[in-house]
Amino acid sequence: MEDYRDLIVWQKSMDLVKEIYLQTGKLPNCEMFGLTNQMRRAAVSIPSNIAEGYGRHSANEYVRFLNIARGSKNELETQLQICVMLGYLQHEDALVASALCKEVSRMINALLKTITNK
Repeated sequence: MEDYRDLIVWQKSMDLVKEIYLQTGKLPNCEMFGLTNQMRRAAVSIPSNIAEGYGRHSANEYVRFLNIARGSKNELETQLQICVMLGYLQHEDALVASALCKEVSRMINALLKTITNK
């Protein structure tokens, strides 16, 4: 791979960012500086850390940034559940984002396994 943009996990995580921006647009205005901001930051953190780790040229550094991306993904899944629990999002609205989170998670785990087995 010549560029982090060639990584399918980065591409899928960018799809996740787009979905989160769409879903957080449905949240009430009172959450603009709360859940909306936090969810968008967590979502953006995922592809950003994948890209930054890729550019580090060190397996240990790459693993560290992938673990940060995985943590942001866990944070985002929790926030999605909170939005559903509070009635800000319908369960059906959160399903696409949740499915993307799970897919990105599997891809990050596979990439971590590949890097650590080298």
